[in-house]
Amino acid sequence: MIKAAFFDIDGTLISFNTHLIPDSTINAIKKLRQQGTKIFIATGRPLFLISLPKDIIIDGIITLNGAFCISSDKKVIYKTSIPKEDINAAIHYQEKVGRFPCQFTTQDNTAINFVNQQVIDLCKLINVPIPQIKPLEDMAQKDILQINIYVGKQKEEELQKTVFTHCEASRWNPHFADVNVKGIDKSTGIKHILEYYQINLEETISFGDGGNDIPMLKYTRIGVAMGNASDEVKQAASYITDTVDNEGIAKALKHFSLIQ
Repeated sequence: MIKAAFFDIDGTLISFNTHLIPDSTINAIKKLRQQGTKIFIATGRPLFLISLPKDIIIDGIITLNGAFCISSDKKVIYKTSIPKEDINAAIHYQEKVGRFPCQFTTQDNTAINFVNQQVIDLCKLINVPIPQIKPLEDMAQKDILQINIYVGKQKEEELQKTVFTHCEASRWNPHFADVNVKGIDKSTGIKHILEYYQINLEETISFGDGGNDIPMLKYTRIGVAMGNASDEVKQAASYITDTVDNEGIAKALKHFSLIQ
């Protein structure tokens, strides 16, 4: 029996085309929960940028790729912060080497040093507001849970070696990467959620489409890649379903006989 289902948001629950959750997905998740399966969100988004229809009742949320996890009643299950060494190194790099859009996210706020077209395009893609512009030095005084860097893969690799030495990056978009503490990813969040709710790993299923979903898809008993996922994500999954826009979640749940 599957007792816990974990869903990524962008490209999995929410369509990049419509910015909506398909009715087939809402109905499928409602049926799954009615049958006793707990429903969890597992996303790279911060909590304050998550908005779901009232029809989808969830039991907990993994945010910021596992860095901040809460229960449905807002109890903090797990939280970890970016080391100050890496935050200071990022600020030093911007001042002495070269600028790139760098976004710092706390538990309840996010800000970026400057905005370019990559930032604007990403915000449009996932239908979220453009972050507030603030000096990184101001944000650095707070507890930073995740950093977002708007750079290509080559630059990301350079920054991991020279700036974010206590962190690692994950990517679901060619122009953007999430930076979290080493060893923290969606599978880490799932581990803490399962411990809190006393659910066995063998009783889990997850759905995702991006590179930051790979650890989750490999970790759960069943890992479902959406049809719109990249080849790398599909290779990490145990099952590939249809796209988010073509009833991918409903079809997968029916395939595994989890709903009628």
